[in-house]
Amino acid sequence: MKTTKWILTAAAVVLASGLLAGCGSNGSQTGTTTAALTGGTTAQAGATETNNTEANNTEADSTQTASGEGDLLAQIQEKGVITIGTEGTYSPNSYHDESGKLVGFDVEVAEKIAEKLGVRAEFVESKWDSLFAGMDSGRIDIVVNEVEVSEERKEKYDFSAPYTYIHGALLVAADNDEIQGVEDLEGKRAAQNLTSSWGQMAESYGAELVGVDSMNQSVELLLTGRADVTLNAETAFYDFMKNQPDQAVKIAGMTDSTTSSVIPVRKGNESLVRAIDSALEEMRESGELAELSVKYFGEDVTTQ
Repeated sequence: MKTTKWILTAAAVVLASGLLAGCGSNGSQTGTTTAALTGGTTAQAGATETNNTEANNTEADSTQTASGEGDLLAQIQEKGVITIGTEGTYSPNSYHDESGKLVGFDVEVAEKIAEKLGVRAEFVESKWDSLFAGMDSGRIDIVVNEVEVSEERKEKYDFSAPYTYIHGALLVAADNDEIQGVEDLEGKRAAQNLTSSWGQMAESYGAELVGVDSMNQSVELLLTGRADVTLNAETAFYDFMKNQPDQAVKIAGMTDSTTSSVIPVRKGNESLVRAIDSALEEMRESGELAELSVKYFGEDVTTQ
């Protein structure tokens, strides 16, 4: 009798587990989990979902390849999760609020895209260079982190339609009156991420690049005289100066042209690009995109 009871009980447990797993696999849930690529940092934005990170990354490694073989959109929808690379240290686009939650304009845009694709957003935070390495290896699906199109990136990635149009700005120490525009960058030391579009732009105007990983590092170099200028999005500087008004820095000038943020996808995944474009267009038409822009930037930078 005891043996029979044990067998029946075990069978009931297995059956119940199967039913619970079936319930959890359906529907379009959205949420945030953060993990880290090599060289990055790990933070929690949704403690109840964090345990899924390793399993999802392992599954992504086994089903995705750097060459984009197969239908990535179908794989994402089958898993119910889209893995999104972002820095998490770039306010107001991608950063942590006082509670430690990952927030920002790009974060909310990515979450809304995931929602419209019918899947949950899972964020992987890392330094800029590692984000693209993670996408190349298939550990992450897309990068949403104020990415711009460049000739080098065109070789590996396709891109969504633009979702912001932002001027570049020059930040200098408050007592620096020598630099007033990009034409003054010749021979100057610019504190930049070495592979970012802003760094490439500064270099194209004759600046000598000094490598940094964050806005705080850039400002530190300006204030200690180890760099003369840093070029970045106007919105990033406005946010920095709003949050740290006592820093002795100023905006010296703006670029005449604007740059556009896009979402890169490994080549060979046109269906995912189309789905992202459709989600962005839906957000634009509904006013959601403009609302997020005003929320984080104080103005609508989503139209030309």
